[in-house]
Amino acid sequence: MSAPIVHGGGVTAAAAAFGGRPEDWLDLSTGINPCPVALPDIPARAWHRLPDRHLVDEARRAARDHYGSGKILPLPVPGTQSVIQLLPRLIEAGRRVAVTDNKIAVTDERVAVVSPTYGEYERAFASAGFAVDAVGDVAAIGAGHRLAIVVNPNNPDGLIWPAEKLIALHDRMKAADGLLVVDEAFGDTDPALSLASRAPQLSNLIIFRSFGKFFGLAGLRLGFAIARDDILARFEDWLGPWAVSGPALSIAASLLRSDASPIRGRIDERSARLQAVLKGAGLRMAGGTALFTLVADARAGDIYAHLCRHHILVRKFDYAPDWLRFGLTPDPAADRRLGEVLQRFER
Repeated sequence: MSAPIVHGGGVTAAAAAFGGRPEDWLDLSTGINPCPVALPDIPARAWHRLPDRHLVDEARRAARDHYGSGKILPLPVPGTQSVIQLLPRLIEAGRRVAVTDNKIAVTDERVAVVSPTYGEYERAFASAGFAVDAVGDVAAIGAGHRLAIVVNPNNPDGLIWPAEKLIALHDRMKAADGLLVVDEAFGDTDPALSLASRAPQLSNLIIFRSFGKFFGLAGLRLGFAIARDDILARFEDWLGPWAVSGPALSIAASLLRSDASPIRGRIDERSARLQAVLKGAGLRMAGGTALFTLVADARAGDIYAHLCRHHILVRKFDYAPDWLRFGLTPDPAADRRLGEVLQRFER
């Protein structure tokens, strides 16, 4: 098994290394809305009883309407990480035998991941015995790939793939009896980018949506999968009964039916303030989404350590030592705190 990937959010470890109480740190290492929405009323029975089918159905209908997935009822899952772990079970590791012009060709089953991106995809397939190709462009994905993964918008650079390119990729994958997975974890801030409305016509497409990032409720551990019925049925079977808690389903059913425009407005305002702080500190923005900004700087390692010494955590990358990802600040006080610390960095 490969070594665990270090993700954002590790304030406890950072505090152990640099001092201070974890609750006093400013955590900018994740791509989560720092202004969580108010929790709706949760019926007492959601805490008291195992989640009954009607709670699941209500959440699925709310997700269908929110994501615009038409006849597909998205499947609630305990965080999209749970179904990332299940993806290798949809296909079998090993070798593929094809006959063309009376010739037999034997090839390894391969998976393509448009990279760099969220590292758990490559880790899940490599751990299951698949050959994984990290490709820089969807055009590099072909008939030799059994499954392809595209994060759109991408994490951490915010790269966006137009819908027509992803649909063309889906059609290539389908022609080769393959599957396309599009991870739209950061898609709620710009719904026009989503393929959810096209999903009923794209039979070999799987879409993952995150709930907690947009609503600022990552601790709820909730996501949704959008795909054809037989794929969703397999995910549901593999996850087992009561995979998502009753309170999580209740919260999802309520918030997914609420007006999301004030949340997007607040995120956009926070994103603009973060970019102003970074620009004021002379840092070069190399990409990002409404929920985070990617900075490229040859001094990234020193900037990271300087911020940590002042109990501010950002995301660094072992595969790109000149990158730092800054999540959104929650309020003007945090803007000032970040700006003042960056201004004190010795250039």
